[in-house]
Amino acid sequence: MTATFELYRDSADEWRWRLRHSNGNVIADGGEGYASKAKAKQGIRSVKSNAPDAEIEER
Repeated sequence: MTATFELYRDSADEWRWRLRHSNGNVIADGGEGYASKAKAKQGIRSVKSNAPDAEIEER
């Protein structure tokens, strides 16, 4: 799978991130706006380090 994290400012001037597959589909997003670019990058790093082998839970 080829995916890229996108870091951008939203219409409220907050920083956000989303993970986009090479086919253009959004796989995941941060779900919230961040006051600083650094905090948004911290959110990306958290996902990358805390979920490399995340389990799948069916409900």
